[in-house]
Amino acid sequence: MASGFGPEGMVLIDIASRSHLPLTIFTLDTEFLFPETYDLIDRVEKRYAIKVERIYSTLTPEEQEGIHGPELWSRNPDQCCSLRKVEPLKKKLAELRAWITAIRRDQTATRAHAHKLEWDSKFQLVKINPIADWTAEMVWSYIHKHDIPYNPLHDRNYPSIGCTHCTRAIQPGEDLRAGRWAGFRKTECGLHAADASVVSPLIQIEATVTCEEN
Repeated sequence: MASGFGPEGMVLIDIASRSHLPLTIFTLDTEFLFPETYDLIDRVEKRYAIKVERIYSTLTPEEQEGIHGPELWSRNPDQCCSLRKVEPLKKKLAELRAWITAIRRDQTATRAHAHKLEWDSKFQLVKINPIADWTAEMVWSYIHKHDIPYNPLHDRNYPSIGCTHCTRAIQPGEDLRAGRWAGFRKTECGLHAADASVVSPLIQIEATVTCEEN
């Protein structure tokens, strides 16, 4: 299971733990994450007695700056995301036959047609989105009901949290992902295919995961 340790990811980790599923959990450590995110990962490892595998870019931040110049994220965020997230993920997924994600349909237009079970031809494996049909209210209801730890930045108007350089708090009335790559026409880092032809459903009848489970 891939996790960025957002609210949705925390829900899936808790469900997996309560279900005693022997999952491997990995995260893409861009080396630009918030201190609060790193602290949450440490808390998750202690609470659930697991070891989160951290996946890194082949370039250190210093090497990236030497090759591409300073603050690549401010000039070409797509390239920065590709170097620090997409390419490392591609290498990791090449080892697997399936991956579980925490995406929801109402998060972005790109994710609006996500199925619970899909074939991802971009990465050539099965993609499982267990809570694709959940709402934000359902996610937070589960978190509060089970007292699940979450990133404290969420309480400071950061509904979507990525790297420090490309994430800001949102203002009242803004879209929930307005704080990601502000100033650019970008809402995704490239991990989840925007082209519907790249991801196709494997089954039409979907299982339902509800807030009441576990």
